[in-house]
Amino acid sequence: MRSVVSLLVCAALPFPSIAQTTALRGFEPKDVPNEQKLEKEAQSVPDPARFREYMNFIAGEPHNAGSPRSKAVAEYILGLFKQWGLDAQIEQFQALMPYPTVRQVEVVSPEPFTAKLKEPPIAVDPTSGQPGQLPTYNAYAASGDVTGDLVYVNFGVPEDYQWLTKQGIDIKGKIVMARYGKSWRGIKAKVAAEHGAIGCLIYSDPHEDGYFEGDVYPKGPMRPSEGVQRGSVLDMPLYPGDPLSPGWASEEGSRRLPISEAKTIMKIPVLPLSYADAQPLLSQLTGPLVPRDWRGNLPITYHAGPGQTRVHMKTDYDWSSRPLYDVVATIPGSVSPEEWIIAGNHHDAWVNGADDPISGAAALLETARALASLQKQGWKPARTIKIALWDGEEFGLLGSTEWAEKHQQELTQKAVAYLNSDSTAKGWLFVSGSHTLEQFVADVAGSLQQPGTNSTLLAESITHRDRQNQEEAGPAHPQKMFTIGALGAGSDYVAFLDYLGIASMNSGFGGDAKSGIYHSIYDSIYWYTHFSDGTFADGRALSQFTATTLLRLADASVLPFEFVHFANTVTGYVDEIEKEAKKSGGSIDFSAVRRQLEELKQSGEKYNAFLETAMAKRSLDPARVKDLNADLIRTERALIRPEGLPNREWYKHQIYAPGFYTGYGVKTLPGIREAVDAKDWSLAQKEAGIVSECLGQMNHTVGQAVTELSTF
Repeated sequence: MRSVVSLLVCAALPFPSIAQTTALRGFEPKDVPNEQKLEKEAQSVPDPARFREYMNFIAGEPHNAGSPRSKAVAEYILGLFKQWGLDAQIEQFQALMPYPTVRQVEVVSPEPFTAKLKEPPIAVDPTSGQPGQLPTYNAYAASGDVTGDLVYVNFGVPEDYQWLTKQGIDIKGKIVMARYGKSWRGIKAKVAAEHGAIGCLIYSDPHEDGYFEGDVYPKGPMRPSEGVQRGSVLDMPLYPGDPLSPGWASEEGSRRLPISEAKTIMKIPVLPLSYADAQPLLSQLTGPLVPRDWRGNLPITYHAGPGQTRVHMKTDYDWSSRPLYDVVATIPGSVSPEEWIIAGNHHDAWVNGADDPISGAAALLETARALASLQKQGWKPARTIKIALWDGEEFGLLGSTEWAEKHQQELTQKAVAYLNSDSTAKGWLFVSGSHTLEQFVADVAGSLQQPGTNSTLLAESITHRDRQNQEEAGPAHPQKMFTIGALGAGSDYVAFLDYLGIASMNSGFGGDAKSGIYHSIYDSIYWYTHFSDGTFADGRALSQFTATTLLRLADASVLPFEFVHFANTVTGYVDEIEKEAKKSGGSIDFSAVRRQLEELKQSGEKYNAFLETAMAKRSLDPARVKDLNADLIRTERALIRPEGLPNREWYKHQIYAPGFYTGYGVKTLPGIREAVDAKDWSLAQKEAGIVSECLGQMNHTVGQAVTELSTF
């Protein structure tokens, strides 16, 4: 699983050159030279040869969560950590992880056809024919044996069903066929079930994921005709993690819900198809011609159905709970050990997973080795650093969620920030996250070199963003500005940000290589080294970025949070929602929200000014700095509510959340925005009041920080 991380126009930050970065936010001037020395030493450690070594072992065989090979991978990682001198352990959990036992799709009439539901090995790819590969399936779909008329539903999102309704096409009792893209796969199945479908097929159309985008594997990077995208359809917008333990950790002997009470398990059978298997089904459809933007690139005429095309689906699973192996290394803090900086990536994959996730896992391993090298030289971070390789991410963020739920009280008290990565590729740095970290991210990215250039990660990221906007006829920027995106879902930051209110970020490289092997047997070492970051230069840069970020967060006297850009960004979200409400004929009183945001902007400006003055002094009182940092940690906590969002109490953050019908895609100010989408104006107003209260709490906490700083 990966999250789509992007640069969005949320707030503006002018970018510095490397030479201009002489002051570091939160560091006293006397500490800057030593910090920069440490950073350079850490940045010199990551070695492309090591990346290949890790990938060869971990991605050399299938290692899906719950398998003996996943345990072997965890033990390999633990061995590396201990070899480097890190204090590390495996924390074991368990979770419901269904493996398929029956998969069948066939056209009953008019022309019988049986889908292969299997990816063939490719001669040049030595791992593509290995034993132990999980079959092509969608985890957490229902067991079932159904037969019905087939209907094509485009991407299978709510607006697609509106067009079908206008055509008089009733979905009830039908099997629907949706194409991958535009929305997360679990949403397609959920929306189908809500409209009365008895089954859902999801296929990869070559328009989004095949020969339309480029040459197919092994000639090129795109999905071949028999390639299939596996993936979970767990209803994660309700809650991620083990479906049988929402809100508490699933361990041996712990309380579990009956499977019948698990709200996140899909209610209908669902299976993924290749476009080779999909074409014989779609080509037999009759009924209305679909709109132009519904048409893919198969050599057929796209009809909606229904007609005489009847399809039979049969699925069943081994509904067992299986073990999870999270590997966590700890570097104890020497000044404030009770403050934790956490970085994570996952180690499980659907099959071999060289791209997803081992490209990112290898980068994090090299970050760990870099910090271990500093530790051997006598460095001790001021704050505790934890580096985690999670298990079970692909099934539904299982390992990270169970770990966060187990340690939730401790994390609420101690966690400063969570840094996440997933797969990484060739291209430019992309970051999404809490906007209180936006200035900090810009500072770090401005201090590091883009591989193969004399420019910075920051400058190249902005240049790429602006070039992309021009190609897409997007808004022009009056000057070079840096922004980070908002976090939705799709990777292991979700429990930390959305459930616990820990400032988080997700980072990776991409944009200069296409990929069509996502969640298939072709996500292999051969594919990655031929069509992605084959030299591991950008992986090395990600490792350097993560190490530098961890060092600064761990060693800064004052935590580098910033609030003006956060206030500006959230004001932009309010403007968007207000315009959307007016378009829909509604009205929301945002005056209280805007007052809080304006106050926060002013407090943030005061805070910046006082911080600059305080940091110019020769020394700071450690006790007062400790109180100040405690205030800063609480600022993100202020944005969560114990009752959570409407209809999904597990999601507690009031500024960021995955959309109820977008899956991975973020909904900012989600309570308000989704009420507006539903034209529920009274709920939208109520949610605006809740956001105002949260911002008020944040304002109070920032105000305390301003007061603390003003007396330094």
